Amino acid sequence: MSNAPVILVNLLKAKPGKQDALIAILKQNTETIIRTLEGWNTTRLIASDNGDGVVIYSEWQTSAAVEAMRADPRMKAYFPRILELATIDTMMGAAVFGEAR
Repeated sequence: MSNAPVILVNLLKAKPGKQDALIAILKQNTETIIRTLEGWNTTRLIASDNGDGVVIYSEWQTSAAVEAMRADPRMKAYFPRILELATIDTMMGAAVFGEAR
């Protein structure tokens, strides 16, 4: 069994003019809910330069932790708020290569 983190990537396509509101709600959710969840390691929000979207890059200890996050009642209440501002595509996996300078 690998100790490598599970990586969750969410690509959010913001509705016109909604990127700033989207970032604000994502940041608030990370600070108040995500960081309290068992198995969470890190989250980064990456905003597009043209204002049309945000990528959420997060690392979790296990895929079960991701599923528990998705099932959490606070998260279930949060998802409709996101869908008012953006569409979401998601993928979960593991890092297979990385390089840094």
